[in-house]
Amino acid sequence: MTSYTYSRERLAELLAVAPEQDLVGAADACLSDGAALTVLTTPEIGCIATQVREPIGHARFFLGNVLACHAEVRLDGTRGWAMRMGDDRAAVLAAAVCDAEVAAGRRNAGHVLDLCARMEAELARAEAEEWAQIAPTIVQFEELT
Repeated sequence: MTSYTYSRERLAELLAVAPEQDLVGAADACLSDGAALTVLTTPEIGCIATQVREPIGHARFFLGNVLACHAEVRLDGTRGWAMRMGDDRAAVLAAAVCDAEVAAGRRNAGHVLDLCARMEAELARAEAEEWAQIAPTIVQFEELT
């Protein structure tokens, strides 16, 4: 039995970066038991205004627009929602199905959570690699007394 616990927000983050093939496979597993699926919002593509915070002065500023796709479904009475950067309609619909599966605690929720755990480990590994490449460029200052 899978023992991962993710907030709804963290689950959405991890599903947003999962490969399409993995998401579609997980969604197919979720639907394999004949669950009633209703697409509430078909995958829609649009632009999202992106705001970031400058790390030193903490001032917020508008960075630009990002292409994104979102969808919402109802799986056996439980709503699922997903948004991903880009225009991959199949992946965002599959992610919404996976979100509903986990929210309802259905039979294949563990399969979705395993995918999320794998994505979390992959993101941590990529971040560690990036910091390993950056580390030699860090300037260390000494304090004179």
